[in-house]
Amino acid sequence: MAGLTACGSDKSSDDKAGDKAGDTSGGNGGQSVGSPLAALKLASQRTDQQDSAKVDGTIKSPLANSDMSGAMDWSDGMRANMTMKSKGGAGASATGGDKPVSVRYTPDAMFIDAAAMGLPAQGKQWIKYDYDAFAKQGGASGAYLKDQMQNNNPSRSVQLLLATGQVKKVGTEDVRGVEATHYTGEVKVSEMARTQSKGLSKSELDALQKQLEQSGADSETVDLWIDNKNLLVKKREQAESKTGATDSTVYYSDYGTKVTVEEPASSETVDFQELQGAQR
Repeated sequence: MAGLTACGSDKSSDDKAGDKAGDTSGGNGGQSVGSPLAALKLASQRTDQQDSAKVDGTIKSPLANSDMSGAMDWSDGMRANMTMKSKGGAGASATGGDKPVSVRYTPDAMFIDAAAMGLPAQGKQWIKYDYDAFAKQGGASGAYLKDQMQNNNPSRSVQLLLATGQVKKVGTEDVRGVEATHYTGEVKVSEMARTQSKGLSKSELDALQKQLEQSGADSETVDLWIDNKNLLVKKREQAESKTGATDSTVYYSDYGTKVTVEEPASSETVDFQELQGAQR
């Protein structure tokens, strides 16, 4: 869920105090709030008050380029129904081309439609990727991925840019027919991990920072567009590493939409770790 991973966070006492202050702002998408930081503070509070949204976007990376669309609900853990479609790259070649693939997210695991991808799955339709297994097998990066998958909502992107303390207002732009204010900033990758990770220990964060430094990833440019309801409607993240450039753009709409995620039946599911063991 690469493009959505930067898309829950707990409301702090500062947020609650800010909610009261925000109620007197007039609700004009940051345009009337004053400084860019004040505008993003309000946007973080307003977006965090939401529970769900429709999402769509694109991801461009050294491994693959893909489109994604669906809906996500973060009211009680992360749940989402997504459709992914590869648009070329090594990842597309390895997974059977550009057919749409269904991906379901629950608070504990991700399920990928193996049949649509043409992946061997012992005759089952779905492959299950358990987040605890990610954390166990992947070390610090696995623990970080688990944390991101379980605590994932659009307000985190706003909080990430807020944490830098250095935000620039670009101007007012049209986002799919909606007037929105564009903000931009640069985030150090090491600080991004520390700011966005709720469940990692200090040793895990230190190890993760070392891995990030070895990858050559130093910073990430984050652009956010906030509408006149003080809600995030578009996000773009760009970064460079030793393996190449990554560029993701995500659009958010229909906040409050109903999202129902059905976990695949166990009879139609095989665990990823089981597949790994069988291939050894």
